[in-house]
Amino acid sequence: MQALYLLTLEPIAETTADINSYGFRYYRACRDAIAQCFCSLAKSYSPKWILDADIKACFDEIDHNWLLDNILIDKRMLQQWLRSGYFQDMKLFPTKSGTPQGGILSPTLANMTLDGLEEVVKKSCPSRRKVNFIRYADDFIVTADSRELLENNIVPAINSFLKTRGLKLSEEKTRIVRIEQGFDFLGQHLQKFRNKLITTPSKENSKSFLDKVRSVIKKCYGQKTCDMINQLNPIIKGWAYYHRYVQSARTFSLASKVISDSLWRWIKRRHSNKSCGWIEKKYFNHPERKWGFCCTIKDRSGKKKLLELIKPSYIKLVRYIKMKREANPFNPKYFDYFIMRKTYSNVRPIN
Repeated sequence: MQALYLLTLEPIAETTADINSYGFRYYRACRDAIAQCFCSLAKSYSPKWILDADIKACFDEIDHNWLLDNILIDKRMLQQWLRSGYFQDMKLFPTKSGTPQGGILSPTLANMTLDGLEEVVKKSCPSRRKVNFIRYADDFIVTADSRELLENNIVPAINSFLKTRGLKLSEEKTRIVRIEQGFDFLGQHLQKFRNKLITTPSKENSKSFLDKVRSVIKKCYGQKTCDMINQLNPIIKGWAYYHRYVQSARTFSLASKVISDSLWRWIKRRHSNKSCGWIEKKYFNHPERKWGFCCTIKDRSGKKKLLELIKPSYIKLVRYIKMKREANPFNPKYFDYFIMRKTYSNVRPIN
């Protein structure tokens, strides 16, 4: 039932959305938000101050009365979804605020709740003064040319906007920084060095990824090599493909070294009395990549084939072509534009 209502609500949500909102929307992703950050911060005359903001428990704290008064769908159905509660450990917990737990309608409701925030931010600074707004779901940044402008004009305007919706900024995660100091946004770190903006995977994101890889390797001490590779490849490939649009070469190289060290410990624990030459011949016998970790498996027809462990350094970096901010998939004016993006690749190799 939620899916049917979502079909009617999505065109409204797309039409009324903030143009620099990139979360839970058609054809938009984190890479579009990061690309917009580059457009706003990379120039020599770009703003130097950034409000790195986060809304506290956004999906759990949205005011039900505001949703019922402002979301253009059947009020009775919406009220039942909002107040249906959720089961945990065979107990029913009522929901007095927030969007439906795990409901497919929740991201759209959250986006519509926050739409209009960009206009409020820009109206709080009549002269604009290099004010840019970029949001992905409940994480957003605002740029300005002075700290005072952010503290005295923009933050009060944001708090006033959120208060009517039952929300507030997270004091722990919200901060004001200079671009030279750098900040983390969507798992990536943006920082300016001598008027050059550098975007890399954040340390926290990289640490979380490597901890997960090490954990998988440790759990596979008694398993077959092919089973471990099949568990690691989706994790490594997913992380590397997410970060391949920014300056990730050094991080990929370091991550590959850490993974190789963990694999070597895994091998030595299994074969403590074997020589390095024997280990190389058994585990690193890839015909094309020196020290490529691999094993031989049989496919369904019984033929032998090589199964290789993907390392982040194997993933090529590419340049992403950002989505037009104002493009609306429900507007006939942009049909040709979206067909073009589907037909042709939106990435370009980096020479």
